[in-house]
Amino acid sequence: MNRLTRVALPAVVATLALAGCSASSATPAGSTAAPSDSAPSTISITHKQGTAEVTKNPAKVVVLDWAALDTMDELDLEDRVVGIAQSAAMPKALDTYASVKTVGTAQEPDLEAIAALDPDAIIISGRSAAKYAELNQVAPTIDLSSDNAKPIESLKTSTQALGDLFDVRAEADAELAELDKVIADAKGAVKTDARSLILLTSGGKVSAFGPGARFGGLIHDVLGVPAASTDLEAAQHGQAVSFEFIAETNPEVLFVIDRDAAIGQQGAAAKQVLDNPLVARTPAWTNDKVVYLDGSDWYTIGFGLDSTERMVKAVQDAVS
Repeated sequence: MNRLTRVALPAVVATLALAGCSASSATPAGSTAAPSDSAPSTISITHKQGTAEVTKNPAKVVVLDWAALDTMDELDLEDRVVGIAQSAAMPKALDTYASVKTVGTAQEPDLEAIAALDPDAIIISGRSAAKYAELNQVAPTIDLSSDNAKPIESLKTSTQALGDLFDVRAEADAELAELDKVIADAKGAVKTDARSLILLTSGGKVSAFGPGARFGGLIHDVLGVPAASTDLEAAQHGQAVSFEFIAETNPEVLFVIDRDAAIGQQGAAAKQVLDNPLVARTPAWTNDKVVYLDGSDWYTIGFGLDSTERMVKAVQDAVS
């Protein structure tokens, strides 16, 4: 926990406690305050780390998860967002939120800044999951972390949770039904000889992803694109591999994500990293089937309603 967080959390908790004492002292001892007809209703939202009791259809929400922001944007809930995570590279599809107040990074949220916004709820995912307990003391916090091995199931669960929270479940279900059609079309277009390898480049190094892993959960498990290697470690940032490994795996298609570009860091571009004689031996390279995926969608946002449709169509275009 950094110094700012250590200072901010007690201050936030103390402020909340003081507010609670003031409210209780306004009611004479032994009496019960009459419920207000105008009091907002609440809803229970089950999530990765528990259950949150949240004001139904909240007016002010801090969103520290890009996928949830992408989904909320698709559901026309952009006016509810009062705070977002700071990022060195704002996802292109969400650049309309560039003017929204930033409240620290997803990994190191600024609790004081969030409390100052007085949000009805805070929405997080894997990047902020370790800060759940602290955030939950500021406002009810919902963890919509995705399961890499089951990306579409996770997306459906999180989208339905947001639909229930904002009282737009019918719209959420309709969007999911449309996504199911997009996925079905893509699966039907996959060629059985399109053996593929998914690579992530970062700092001049390369890691690979297979079935059941991040990126592979969608490309291989959901869309059915054949994997050129089926025994890769399912780590969050993939299994480190050599150029010799790529040559030996001999994929017909290479899916490539440039992490440096996605997070706004300087570094050799993915195409430059992979441009060597070993990779050049592969059918993917010789047949011009090296597909540079949008790092903003694949790495930064992840599985939101709109971003997932774009990711599915990018794979379909590559293997159909």
